[in-house]
Amino acid sequence: MELYARVRHAVQIQGMSRRAAADQFGIDPRTVAKMLKFSVPPGYVRTKPPFRPKLDAFTGVIDAILAADKDRPKKQRHTSKRIFERLRDEHGFTGGITIVKDYITGWRQRTQEMFVPLAHPPGHAQADFGEAFGVIGGVERKIHFLAIDLPHSDAIFVVAYPAETTEAFCDGHVKAFEFFGGVPQSILYDNTKIAVARILGDGKRQRTRIFSELQSHYLFTDRFGRPGKGNDKGKVEGLVGYARRNFLVPIPAFESFEALNAHLVECCLKRQGDQLRGRDGTIRERLEHDLAVFQKLPAPYDACDKRPGRVNSLSLVRYRNNDYSVPTAHGHQKVLIRGYVHEVVISCEAEVIARHPRSYEREDFVFNPLHYLALLEQKTNALDQAAPLSDWVLPEAFATLRRLLEARMGKNGKREFVQVLRLMETFTLDDVAAAVVDAVERGAVGFDAVKHLVLCRIERRPPRLDMTIYPYLPKAVIATTSAHSYMDLLAGSEAEVTA
Repeated sequence: MELYARVRHAVQIQGMSRRAAADQFGIDPRTVAKMLKFSVPPGYVRTKPPFRPKLDAFTGVIDAILAADKDRPKKQRHTSKRIFERLRDEHGFTGGITIVKDYITGWRQRTQEMFVPLAHPPGHAQADFGEAFGVIGGVERKIHFLAIDLPHSDAIFVVAYPAETTEAFCDGHVKAFEFFGGVPQSILYDNTKIAVARILGDGKRQRTRIFSELQSHYLFTDRFGRPGKGNDKGKVEGLVGYARRNFLVPIPAFESFEALNAHLVECCLKRQGDQLRGRDGTIRERLEHDLAVFQKLPAPYDACDKRPGRVNSLSLVRYRNNDYSVPTAHGHQKVLIRGYVHEVVISCEAEVIARHPRSYEREDFVFNPLHYLALLEQKTNALDQAAPLSDWVLPEAFATLRRLLEARMGKNGKREFVQVLRLMETFTLDDVAAAVVDAVERGAVGFDAVKHLVLCRIERRPPRLDMTIYPYLPKAVIATTSAHSYMDLLAGSEAEVTA
């Protein structure tokens, strides 16, 4: 550029001829003419498309292959190398692979999709699920997190779950609305099967029952992007990646999902103090515009998946490929199963008959030993092989009590032991265990004694065991002393003195 300016100054200011300037600066006179024509170097300008004698006859074939690839799976589309091989083998192409690659690169650049910048008024949201890995309770596993973004203010909410399920979808919305303190006017989704049962021919969506319930409760408007077009909800798509890179790196390690979600809430709140590029004010300040047009927050929605079921002959109910126990008194009855994120609740008519921690394994059995004690009281021979009791960890005093009962009462001792276990249907394990320890120490081995001691412990009164009303307790037998026995005793004492 310095030479360019010196040549122009010599000719136009100092009056030097073009030929003299060419000789002095050692350049071609035609170059001097171009320097005088343009004040700055114009760069290389092509006046007509390049001539490709070997490739031009085959560009139509390449265009057709690339156009057809748009409707094919991404992993089965033509590479530049594969197109070159087809041109060579099927169409007699004699050129090299480089000109084919250059043409395909230019074609793909020219046909890339373009987008229109969007404006986002306050009061609207976008939602999507993402995936990451984390360590929960010492076990590395995949976690699924629901991300909700408010495009106007860029305020966000992220919550993690064991799986991307209907109940997680609903629970995430309930928590997000509580976090923001209101309900958005509309929410934009992809075509997740949790919300969309079918896409009809005219492009309308048939909603799922659970999503319709959620929408009816909070009264927000739903919007759906085009299938396979993530850019329709680009804000939340970007949020999924942002949350994974910034909130979940390094791989998080927490004792429970509750602890992980507390961390995520803290991250979302901390981010509200940031001011993003091109925005006037922080995220927290802009969030006020969203909240001003949000709808009022109603009572929380019961975020669960409801399914009918029936109790089988093993007193089990199947939900999501896992079996959960119920009391044997409800065998073969119809029940309603409500699956929450971390709990399964089973009801018969209007009564809740069982609650279990949610299992995300496959073909798992989740037992509550108390559900089977009433049946085991009748079928005591099954006590030692009962699967619901195999993993039931009880204090050592219970095993001691059972040994004493069976030693003194035989088979009836098993039944009496089950009756002691059934006390935990009403009382806590700590109270019953303390009563068992007390009974063993007192030598009052029996159901009635343990029950009496439990009640005394709860009512905080001293135990008074009347042996006449506990026929199964061991008794001390005291015989009446006769006069003959007394005389024998005196005779034995006199003999000892004489000796």
